[in-house]
Order: sequence, then structure tokens, then C-alpha cells
Amino acid sequence: MFDKLTSVVARYEELGELLASSEVVGNLALLQQYAREQRELEAIVAAYRSYLQAQAALDEAQTLLLESDDAELRALAQEEIETQRAQLERLDGEIRLLLLPRDPNDEKHVIIEIRQGEGGDEAALFAADLYRMYTRYAEERGWRVEIDSSTENGPGGLKEIIFEIRGEGAYSVLKYEGGVHRVQRVPATEARGRIHTSTATVAVLPEVEPTAVEIKHEDLRVDVFRAGGHGGQGVNTTDSAVRVVYRAGTPEEIVVTCQDGRSQLKNKDKAMSVLRAKLYAREQEKQDRALSSSRLAQVGTGERAEKIRTYNFPQDRVTDHRLGQNFSNLPGLLDGNLQKLIDALIVHDNAERLRASGIG
Repeated sequence: MFDKLTSVVARYEELGELLASSEVVGNLALLQQYAREQRELEAIVAAYRSYLQAQAALDEAQTLLLESDDAELRALAQEEIETQRAQLERLDGEIRLLLLPRDPNDEKHVIIEIRQGEGGDEAALFAADLYRMYTRYAEERGWRVEIDSSTENGPGGLKEIIFEIRGEGAYSVLKYEGGVHRVQRVPATEARGRIHTSTATVAVLPEVEPTAVEIKHEDLRVDVFRAGGHGGQGVNTTDSAVRVVYRAGTPEEIVVTCQDGRSQLKNKDKAMSVLRAKLYAREQEKQDRALSSSRLAQVGTGERAEKIRTYNFPQDRVTDHRLGQNFSNLPGLLDGNLQKLIDALIVHDNAERLRASGIG
């Protein structure tokens, strides 16, 4: 670990020299590239320098404890030793986390797709509950939510919905939400008070730059049609809705429909953005499966077949099955109070990645 830290510090100092050179100052693209790389190294360099300072202070205190005959000085030295050991332990953990490979998608906006699963109308209502949960959480974080397409199922229910959450670092915290969510509750229409179990699937995709995925024109079919459902008079009187069908390299077609905007061009752009995200995620899943034995990926696989969480209304309990941990105040969680659960997932993920990485 310390060999790697030494090389990181050396690179950080080299970047400082490069940024001061006349050749780089006169090259805006190179200046931005080196400045961005240096910023990314700042946290780990600062933590390592603090570690070295704490180690020096510990060595000094231990020397004083061994060599001094003054009882008061020895007591102060012992106190300093305990303080610096605690500091070193904290910094050691911080440095190990900073050395882990960063997910290149963490700072990106996200595209979330929620679909009702088993359970009929109750599953559609649960899908709507999940949509509200994520939008309320996004509002608390100051992020913007944009609906790409939605299909209702009965009063208040959603058959499916695709929406974007636009905010710095949105993917880094919401990526843990992908998988099957299960709800256990008594439906409003259940006369006998029996508990029903329903599911909804959630897919969380990072927004992908147009240049990151190659999509050939001949592999696409783009249909335009008149949008249905709510959305205003203009939506329903023009052929603004767009359906993109992609059929290359997949056993079955990938179909993306966007119809919530009034502009056909904007709907097509959004549909292509969702398609790119799906194709990118498919490629990432292939790579994750290849690396599954080393467990360097995020918590769980994110595949839709994987049950990740159960919302039990009668017991006011939310169970995250990856953590093996229960959380209370289910209504509050569905109202967007997700941070405590997300923080626990991040800690768990970091611990798993550290265990798999061999850093130490």
C-alpha cells in the first residue's frame, strides 16, 4: 500500500510542476486534463501526508515516554501516543478506501426504469410508490427529475416509468437500487385483511455520452406517433411520441418509447439516451460477470432477477437482503428518507471491495 502511495505523491508533485510549465499553460486542453488529474489525487495525498505527520508525532511521543524521568511529561506523552494511534487507524482506513478504483460512472446522472412485477394492480401501485420515493429523495438532494415515458395501470398505478435524475453524483448513491423490490401489505381492496406480496423491478443506468456507445443507423428503426394519456393538449394533437427499436447483437429487440415531451426531436434524443444507457449497461454486465469471482463490482449484480429489498407494512419494517439488516419507519423511507439505508449500503460495498482488492 505504501509503495503505491509514494508513487501517487510523486505523480501529484509532477503534475504541479507540469501545470506551472509554459508548454502546458499555453495548451488549454492539456491544462484542464492535468488539473483534473491533480484534483482527483488531492484527497489521497492530503490523507497520506496527515498519516506521515501522525506517525512522526507518535514516534516523538514514544521516544519521550522512554527517555523522560518526569512523571508529568510521561503522562502527556502517553496521552499523545493514544491520540496519534487513533488518528493513524482512522487515516489508514480512509487511505485504503481512497486507493480503491473509482467507478467512472459515479458522477453521472442516472436513468431509472421501474416496472410492475407480480401482483397485478397492487404491483402497479407499488411501482408508483417507488417512483415517488426516488423523486422525493431527489428533491431533498436538489436534483432535477425528468420523465421520459410512463404507462399507467389503473388509478394511481404505474405499469412502467422511465425517468432521469439529473444531479452531480446521482449514480454513485442510486446505483444500489437496481433489482427486485418486494412489498408485503394489505391492499385497499382486500376485504378480509389478507397480506398480499407484490414486486416491482428497478433498473438504474448511468447516463452515457453519445460517443461512448456506437449505434449504427441501419440497426435502428424510429417510429413516431401521437402520444396518449395525460400531458396536455399539445402532446395529444401532434405526432410527438417516438419509439426507437434496436435489433443488432441482441437475441431480442430493445424498444424504447418516449412520449412525455411535446417536441418530437427532444423525445427522440431522450429515447436515444435511454437506448445508449441500456446498451452500455449490457456491456458492463458482461464485464461484471467476467470479474464476479473477484467481487470488485457494486453491491449485488443489479440484475432484475435479484431480490434486494422487502417492504413489510404490517411490521413497519424494510429489510435489505444484501445487508441482512432491517430498517424501521417504512412510511418515512417511502417518503424519500433513503439516506440512512444508502449510507449502510455504501459502507457494506466499501468493505466488500476492500476485502476483494487485497489492499493492505
